[in-house]
Amino acid sequence: MEPKQVLALFLLISATATSEYVRPPTRKTLNLSWRSKSSSHPQQVHISLAGDNHMRVSWVTNDKSAASMVEYGTSPGRYSNIALGESTWYSYLFYSSGMIHHTVIGPLEDNTVYYYRCGGGGPEYKLKTPPAQFPVTFSVAGDLGQTGWTKSTLDHIDQCKYDVHLLPGDLSYADYMQHLWDTFGELVEPLASAKPWMVTQGNHERELIPFFKDSFESYNSRWKMPFEESGSSSNLYYSFEVAGAHIIMLGSYTDYDEYSDQYNWLKADLAKVDRNKTPWLLVLFHVPWYNSNEAHQNEGDWMMAAMEPLLYAAGVDIVLAGHVHAYERTERVNNGKLDPCGAVHITIGDGGNREGLAHKYKDPQPAWSVFREASFGHGELKLANSTHAFWSWHRNDDDEPVRSDQVWITSLVNSECAAEKKLGLRKILMEP
Repeated sequence: MEPKQVLALFLLISATATSEYVRPPTRKTLNLSWRSKSSSHPQQVHISLAGDNHMRVSWVTNDKSAASMVEYGTSPGRYSNIALGESTWYSYLFYSSGMIHHTVIGPLEDNTVYYYRCGGGGPEYKLKTPPAQFPVTFSVAGDLGQTGWTKSTLDHIDQCKYDVHLLPGDLSYADYMQHLWDTFGELVEPLASAKPWMVTQGNHERELIPFFKDSFESYNSRWKMPFEESGSSSNLYYSFEVAGAHIIMLGSYTDYDEYSDQYNWLKADLAKVDRNKTPWLLVLFHVPWYNSNEAHQNEGDWMMAAMEPLLYAAGVDIVLAGHVHAYERTERVNNGKLDPCGAVHITIGDGGNREGLAHKYKDPQPAWSVFREASFGHGELKLANSTHAFWSWHRNDDDEPVRSDQVWITSLVNSECAAEKKLGLRKILMEP
């Protein structure tokens, strides 16, 4: 039996919805062929935040003896600092990855451009650290994949003045075909090597082969996030802070009930949040809890039942999710009902995946649903100050400056909800 036939036994088959919505057709998957490079040449370079004033630089080399070294400085070609890191690799059926390097650099100055190179050679890259104070801007897009629409989304994001990119799951759509992790890394490198990308896992990162391979080996090996820095035992859930925001990345595909490690970590993480220091509290995960699209109905219900009381008591301002290949924004909501003390939920799984858009919505539109549309695009969240944020959604069919949906959001930190929630949160956190 041919290797491809053996591999096919493990592939998951995804159904795509037919559409009555008049939109440009889904673009073809990009033909991103592997390009031959020297064995020590850094490939698939991307950066992520790694604790206070530190950045993790990740890259791949074909040479398994290449050094996990990053040289960096504030002037082109002049590297006043050197950091050493770690490396790993994995095999998957007939595939063997290159050496995957992760090196933490810092401490770094806020809002500063640094020049760096990986492994002691290769090209010079440039990154910019986020600001320490408001304003700060996040670009947001989930369910990216590797299609012509993905390229369009990335081109739009590249025109946006953002500090950090947030990705609520479904990165490469490799789906067991491991070389697609490599081509995805090459596709996003121009953006991901310059601004930190903070990601969480989706269902397309689950590449489980029972009794043979763990679900998230490829994802965890390639996209290491600051879970250890935030007291988590798993790369599937963690938190970090940028300027005046505390951001929590949760896992829709790991245990989340009240007895789970993730639930207990979330309680501990929320207990540490200082709303004087970080007045904005944001949460990301893959499967949306509030979804009026016919696709993926009720898939987030169990996680919502377990964790929404925690997020509500903590006064979470905004929840960002993916999974549904469309865009939707809600009013403040909790327990399925409009609630001025609840979170604004935004589904933004419209990055450009190969499965196409989810066109069909439930009718009538729920009272909590404000805006919904099946188009590819991305979001931008600008935290202007401690009390006000501006959210906008940008459709790929339009030029980047065009805002197809927009709203000012006021933080709960100084609202009448805050005092009430302090008592509720204290009660929940005190529970065994």
